[in-house]
Amino acid sequence: MPRTSPDPEISAAATRFAGIRARLETYSPPRGWPSWIYEFLLFGFKQAWACLFGGLMLALLMATHLLYPGDAVLPRYDFLTLAALAIQVAMLVFRLETLNEAKVILVFHVVGTIMEVFKTYAGSWEYPEASYLRIGNVPLFSGFMYAAVGSYIARVWRIFDFRFTAYPPAWTTCVLAAAIYVNFFAHHYLIDVRLGLFAILGALHLRTRIYFRVWRNDRWMPLLLGWFLVAVFIWLAENIATFARAWTYPDQADGWAMVSYGKLGAWYLLMYISFVLVAAVHRVHRPSANSPLAPEPEAG
Repeated sequence: MPRTSPDPEISAAATRFAGIRARLETYSPPRGWPSWIYEFLLFGFKQAWACLFGGLMLALLMATHLLYPGDAVLPRYDFLTLAALAIQVAMLVFRLETLNEAKVILVFHVVGTIMEVFKTYAGSWEYPEASYLRIGNVPLFSGFMYAAVGSYIARVWRIFDFRFTAYPPAWTTCVLAAAIYVNFFAHHYLIDVRLGLFAILGALHLRTRIYFRVWRNDRWMPLLLGWFLVAVFIWLAENIATFARAWTYPDQADGWAMVSYGKLGAWYLLMYISFVLVAAVHRVHRPSANSPLAPEPEAG
């Protein structure tokens, strides 16, 4: 039985996608392998829809890298900033995101830009092209790259109707997310404690399952695994972005090279911060009692 969203604003915002999704979800292919293939394709379609903002940004980075005129009056980075802003406004106008989700994405932009200003000052990476719309050495479009992660998490949460079991108290996740964010700055001057942060993260969420609905049935996976899969996807996108010279790492100064695998860990931790921020909007709910995958109530 389909679930109804606990947040009426989410239902209103989903109307642009709801009609297409309803038609796809009511289709009945033959039982057996055709149904499995159909569910797999539907999963891919919904994931692509959730990635809309990030996908458009990535396409803009590559297209401007290949086609943007070098002698244009408006620098490429500034064009990217204005284009990203236009995309965000359009997503609100056409009700592809809720206002609450947009507020969270704004927080992502601010949090990401602050970190960008510090990291470029510390020499972790640089933006090699000129721009007018910038703070320090950081063009403003960079904040939208963090916003793209927030947009994806907010949209995929709504589209797949996320539910969780064994999720730790909200205050513990907020404290951990804050500690992770502080360590992104502090490790340049103090001991890098990210291994300890990984250990705490794993201990907090070792038993946490994420439940989601692709089509007719609920599915689940360990939440730690889900975060890792998203981190891998972001790392692949980062390789495309650095190839497009959106930013460069020190080892890419003389030509593009694959982003190091060590960045996977950084993206995993940043993913956690993103997830906790979005959880503040969508709230954490358990699977519905009538779900065949719903666990038995815990004793006591």
